[in-house]
Amino acid sequence: MSATATFQRPARGLLDFLGAVLCLWAAAYHTPVGALVRDLGARITSTRTTTRPLLAYYTGGVYDSHEVETPTQTTFVPDVEVLATVPPGRALGRGVFASAASLSGDARTPVDALARRYGLPFATPDDAALLVERARADLGSAEAAVLAVFAGYDVASYAAHRASAEGRDTSLEGLAARLPPSSAKAVTSASTALMLGAAYGLSWPVAPGTRVSSPFGWRNHPTLGYGKFHTGVDLAVPEGTQVMVVADGIVRRASEDDVNGKVVIVEHGRGVSTAYCHNSRLRVVTGQRVSAGEVIADSGTTGRSTGPHVHYQLELGHKPMDPFAFRGSKPPVILEAAVTPATSPKPDDRGKQLKKAFELFGPPPASEE
Repeated sequence: MSATATFQRPARGLLDFLGAVLCLWAAAYHTPVGALVRDLGARITSTRTTTRPLLAYYTGGVYDSHEVETPTQTTFVPDVEVLATVPPGRALGRGVFASAASLSGDARTPVDALARRYGLPFATPDDAALLVERARADLGSAEAAVLAVFAGYDVASYAAHRASAEGRDTSLEGLAARLPPSSAKAVTSASTALMLGAAYGLSWPVAPGTRVSSPFGWRNHPTLGYGKFHTGVDLAVPEGTQVMVVADGIVRRASEDDVNGKVVIVEHGRGVSTAYCHNSRLRVVTGQRVSAGEVIADSGTTGRSTGPHVHYQLELGHKPMDPFAFRGSKPPVILEAAVTPATSPKPDDRGKQLKKAFELFGPPPASEE
């Protein structure tokens, strides 16, 4: 039969009609064009629609991130107890306890063995702090003591003695270089514990009674008008307020851009960095060493800002974290939640620029003042 004859065959009635309806339904509910048409119709008629998950899928989450329902922006004044600075020993204990909380099976054996060695419990962060202090007295450094928690006393002792005999660095990196590859997981747990311990020991950049005008997390962006992920906390202070660095460190960036304004980024070591944005004046320069509590800037409203404030951002391993998760004289109920820094979904423009700055730590742009 010829092709012409095929096209001239009469329609098969109801079956063809149902096939056409099925095609239209598939186009409307399973293609981006159909989803956009249905979404437009819902907007015109002010009715509900199920297109957002589909559109988010096709756009890799971009569409949904602009349309996410976010709570109205709230402000609060944190209690002084929440912002109490944790002493170094207790802060390290919290970090060790949090890292150990993620272990199970054989990976937990060195922790329990070290606790038995010193006849101590390991049920609270304070227990962990005491255990690390005892091991530190024997092994000579906090890094070796933390390594002993996760790799075993004998392993840490061997690495510490080799490093000392060779006159080499006794940091965790130096100790790890003298261990076999089989110790890699234990070294990773020790590194996480040291990073978290450093984070728990940070102070606060402004007075503890300062109002938080925008917390960490999803919010309605104050200038763009749709849902964005806020990668830090905004602290409402008058212009010219002294901004203090929260721990010893090295200034990796002291510059200005059109989003963050005058910004300072400080590297504190052990994977911990902080940023301070929208300042009116910078008091430090790139490469400068600073001490905890030192004034590094005067607050302001430079860059993309709706009023005087300090955008304070904490990053662990180049990932933004809620700084309030590491505050207070009492540790959080679930310390292990801090072990794996969460990736921030769709950060706003400030987050993108700061992320790049945190990761590159390159020279400041020409507009630095």
